[in-house]
Amino acid sequence: MKAIFLDRDGVINRAVIKNGRPYPPSSLDTLEILPGVKEALESLHKAGYLLIVVTNQPDVARGKASKVTVDGIHQYMMANLPLDKILSCFHDDADQCNCRKPKPGALLNAAKEYKLDLNVCYMIGDRWRDVEAGQRGGCKTVFIGYGYDEKQPESFDYKVRSLQEAATIILGENK
Repeated sequence: MKAIFLDRDGVINRAVIKNGRPYPPSSLDTLEILPGVKEALESLHKAGYLLIVVTNQPDVARGKASKVTVDGIHQYMMANLPLDKILSCFHDDADQCNCRKPKPGALLNAAKEYKLDLNVCYMIGDRWRDVEAGQRGGCKTVFIGYGYDEKQPESFDYKVRSLQEAATIILGENK
């Protein structure tokens, strides 16, 4: 089996930019699915990829967001996009959990659950943590470069401007 792992904020939905850095939407009302995302996901799904969102949501641990709010956003996404699963890490860095990117725990757990060959899977993200998690998990990596004012990934397999562009490359590579 093969899968596309996707970060959430900045890949599927528009990230809220503050001081050059990305943040999640504060509520379902402020959630904006990026243009072309549904079509890109549909084409990847049609090509046989499982679509698994892997997202860090540390604002829950920090008390800045409720788990109910995050779960509501995820329920909306599952109902309106062709996603197979959403895996969330609600921890902060200090918790040292394996599921918080850049650690690959969420990818490794999904690989066991779905019998995935991580060498034929992709991790698509807009931050260094996403790319590093994909690399540590043995996936090909696609970096959506928005030029955030933060650490950038040192290496990746592809750099693109959108999920649509990533889907085009992945589907072209696997014809």
